[in-house]
Amino acid sequence: MVQTSDKTLWELLWEYDPNGLIVVDHSMKITLVNPAFCRMFQVDRETIIGQEASLILEDVEDFQTVWENDEVIRGKEEAYEHHNLYVRKVIFPIKEENIIACIMVDMTHEFQRKQEMIKLKAETVSKVNEVVDNQMKVVQEIAGLLGETTAQTKVSLLKIIQMVEQEMV
Repeated sequence: MVQTSDKTLWELLWEYDPNGLIVVDHSMKITLVNPAFCRMFQVDRETIIGQEASLILEDVEDFQTVWENDEVIRGKEEAYEHHNLYVRKVIFPIKEENIIACIMVDMTHEFQRKQEMIKLKAETVSKVNEVVDNQMKVVQEIAGLLGETTAQTKVSLLKIIQMVEQEMV
């Protein structure tokens, strides 16, 4: 294995990986986290090692499922609202070491942008509905006015016709 100073290449990758990495044992206690995970969840590595993963992650059901079924969960997205964080996770067991590892890709920025677009679309639809409603009101008012003036014109024409007919008699 490649060695750089006192750390192996793998240790350097672990330290510099921008994705949050967490390892828990089969009893769901945190055994290892990388600096990106600590930044994402605003925790101190020394404080959380040995703690129950549920204290930070709240729900560890996916970790338990992965362990019990010896399967991999890929691409599951989850929001951690307390940390203003939205991630895509890959969770996998490493049975020979009795651990479960999880890689978390921070998708917060993309999620917020998507939410803003949804909000913008909803506001646009609302404005369009408002404009159409206003146009319908104006059309109804115009139709009412046209109806009134048409009725007045008809009354006037009928009077003129009556006068002309009386003169012809």
